[in-house]
Amino acid sequence: MMKRGSVLFLCVLLAIAFVIPSMAFADESTENLVSRVVESFDPEDRATDWLVKGSKFITEGFPKQVFAKTWPESLWGYNTENKDYEVLGVHARFDRKGYNNLEIIPVKDASVENWEHNPLPLKGRVRSFDLWVWGSMYDYDIEVHFMDYNGINWVLPLGNLKYSGWKNLRVNMPSYIPQATRYIPYYKQMTFEKLVIWTAPQESVHEYYVYIDQIKILTDVFESRFDGDTLTWPDKIEELWGEE
Repeated sequence: MMKRGSVLFLCVLLAIAFVIPSMAFADESTENLVSRVVESFDPEDRATDWLVKGSKFITEGFPKQVFAKTWPESLWGYNTENKDYEVLGVHARFDRKGYNNLEIIPVKDASVENWEHNPLPLKGRVRSFDLWVWGSMYDYDIEVHFMDYNGINWVLPLGNLKYSGWKNLRVNMPSYIPQATRYIPYYKQMTFEKLVIWTAPQESVHEYYVYIDQIKILTDVFESRFDGDTLTWPDKIEELWGEE
């Protein structure tokens, strides 16, 4: 029969065997989830300019776009005194039904003919993406385009716009989209490239309005600290090497 002291010693060894591996991999399961606004469309803190493009059969003179002084009441409520809220509004027509689309693109200056694309960086490891969209009962779909650090474009569906008024649309980020490596710096930023609205082939395309507000992400910004970790910060890399 095993003595009591031997049994106690064996229990201690087993406890250590389970604790050490869990300590070694603790950082991999640690999260610091924060909500960050990518674009508010408000004049005081707008992240970028925006350009709306129509596909082949867009009616001449369209699409039209405007920063409209309005807001989703479900988001901001009714009392917005002394607050300067704006949303991006789009007015579109197409000459024929079919799989037409509208591209809503972040750019540096939408007023110039040779505009420059301005993808928006998404910091941390993105868990979900959402925005507010005003629908007018048209059977159209909306999707979001991202680019990962390998330069690969990913397209995720946000939902159908066949509803009336403001609605929050959300998509979870699939785990198969790479956002980290085993090399330092571990996190590799994705960029938000554009939104695309598609018309259903049987749906009317004569007179369409849509409004967009408050693009946000839920992202994990946790990173293990180590001596010299400031050399992994994007602003430090840009300062030293002129890269992001």
